[in-house]
Amino acid sequence: MSKAILKDYMTPAPHTINATQNLKFASERMKELNVRHLPVLEGGQLVGILSERDIQFVESFDSLKPEEITVEDAYTDEPFQQEQTAVLSDVCASMAEKKIGSVLVMDGGKLVGIFTWIDALKFVAKKG
Repeated sequence: MSKAILKDYMTPAPHTINATQNLKFASERMKELNVRHLPVLEGGQLVGILSERDIQFVESFDSLKPEEITVEDAYTDEPFQQEQTAVLSDVCASMAEKKIGSVLVMDGGKLVGIFTWIDALKFVAKKG
């Protein structure tokens, strides 16, 4: 039996956001799309990931207004990335060890998907 790979359980073609957008827009987009993570692009290049938690952190400061803060000021740079051919159990182990909620899935240098802990739970439930 072959091992499960990331490509088979990721969400393909993830929605992205531009680094120059403001956090209010990002928050609204996440709610509209029902997602908690958005890969961040700058000039078409992947530069990081913005999470719902990143936005909540900024919103916790009364002096900061989400409409005045850009994604660039809040995103996590150097996000956890794995090749689409990575073994799923290894990826899940790394996510648990590093306490990471999402993985950007790559094909060479190109973003092709996102894998979150929700996807991991779906995999576990399917294997039952």
